[in-house]
Amino acid sequence: MTTQIKYVKLEIFIPESHLPQLRQALRSVGAGQIGNYDSCLAYSRVTGSWRPLAEASPYEGTIGELCEAPELKVELRVDANRAEETLAAIRAIHPYETPEIFVIPLLG
Repeated sequence: MTTQIKYVKLEIFIPESHLPQLRQALRSVGAGQIGNYDSCLAYSRVTGSWRPLAEASPYEGTIGELCEAPELKVELRVDANRAEETLAAIRAIHPYETPEIFVIPLLG
């Protein structure tokens, strides 16, 4: 039996202030469409934690100090064949030097 990956789940960590830009970027590439609905996503408030190293150029925080800030964890389903295009659109608007984005294959 061959299992095909038709969809992937994206988990994106982003400042709440950037949610409108993220929604627009996702819509621009057709991500988050399920049947006759678009802009389908879920988000929850989380607390991010990090420590910028000497070479970092942090969006927020101070080099060498442990930082915490509120973020949103955004989750959505994307057609697997559009994942790369979607990731590029997300990275284009994401304010972090190294965005935290998880790509999880969905079997089916």
